Amino acid sequence: MLFILIYVALVIVRPQEYPAFADVELPLLSGSLAAAALSWLISGRKNFSQPQYPLLFAFFVVTMISIAANGWVGGAVEQATQFAPTIIAFVLLANGLTTQRRLIATMQVLILCSLVLALHGAYQVENGIGWTGMPLVQEDGRIQYIGIFADPNDLGLLFVTVLPMTLYLAMRGGLLGLARLFWLAAAGLLLYGVYLTNSRGSMLAVAVMGGVWLWLRRGLIVAMVLGGSGLAVLQMLPSRLQELDAGEESAAGRVEAWYEGLQMFEAHPLVGVGTGNFVEHYFLTAHNSFVLVLAETGFIGYIIWLAFVGYCFRMMYSLCRYTPALTEPSEIAERRIGVTLFIALCGFFAAAFFLSRSYVIVLYILAAMVVGQYTLVSGRHPDLPRFRLGSDIGRWLAVSIGSIVALYVIVKVLL
Repeated sequence: MLFILIYVALVIVRPQEYPAFADVELPLLSGSLAAAALSWLISGRKNFSQPQYPLLFAFFVVTMISIAANGWVGGAVEQATQFAPTIIAFVLLANGLTTQRRLIATMQVLILCSLVLALHGAYQVENGIGWTGMPLVQEDGRIQYIGIFADPNDLGLLFVTVLPMTLYLAMRGGLLGLARLFWLAAAGLLLYGVYLTNSRGSMLAVAVMGGVWLWLRRGLIVAMVLGGSGLAVLQMLPSRLQELDAGEESAAGRVEAWYEGLQMFEAHPLVGVGTGNFVEHYFLTAHNSFVLVLAETGFIGYIIWLAFVGYCFRMMYSLCRYTPALTEPSEIAERRIGVTLFIALCGFFAAAFFLSRSYVIVLYILAAMVVGQYTLVSGRHPDLPRFRLGSDIGRWLAVSIGSIVALYVIVKVLL
């Protein structure tokens, strides 16, 4: 668990890519992941009971087949080397979360690392350039980081994902209230980071997460009214959210990309145009995580990926609605963590619906936390649902077809 948390921290903060270490080739990422894998292999704790494990492995295989089927066998090998660390990290983290304490430690690592990136953004705004050597985006002054977070949208997506975890830790309190103050201040800094990214998808995701929390606490009507009011307030801020309109140039370009992705699916319905090949067929990326998977891996890859994501939502929703006696503090914490991760999932995919983030590691770290938490809690509460892939194939087939039809309708209406 120590090694996989080090790996997660290195993936997010990425000190190995700082200018001071540019000439020093240290295999920090691969070394920490290898150490975690070796520790796990020699341990006696291995669990593959949840359906996400076979689904993710199957999706991994389909991503390679999709490339090979389009005439580039070498690209399949390249895809394997790029995506394999994400798969391994998912398995190791999900298997390592055997206690509630470990899950909370994972939240803390994610938040603290995200705060480094948020502080880097504030430093950029103050000085025009960050300590990483990365300047503000020249066109519009948005903050950015290095590596996989060089896009402001990816930064915003990270901040959105960890924000519910920060508020959960604040709710736990501790240290005579000092811990609560610290985590509330951290939440404020993350919200400021979202604002500095000026990412419309991330700002919309914040409103969605607030609406989901209200829905779980107060019901759908209250959530719709207050959530809509919150979105209206966000649109009053001086940001790109004011331009959230299907006719605006950037938004129109996204819809055009969705249309092109659906055309790719029609031309290659089974395994798609190949993972990573969307931009080979259109000058923009898909700007939609669902369209991207559908276009690049076809219906086979799409149904597998959608089932993977869907099980994560179903697991955490089951915890949100689970109402045992709740007399023990640990039981109360189990449900609250379920609510936290469910809201984080809603926020991630609210933003990812407008971004091509189907393969990013942040998604699979979050999914690993979901799987680890549900495995832990369902082991203590046998009356929780047991999800079995074999009995759900028809369900996911219907959901996949229905979602594809919905995508076609959305694109048709917006165009």
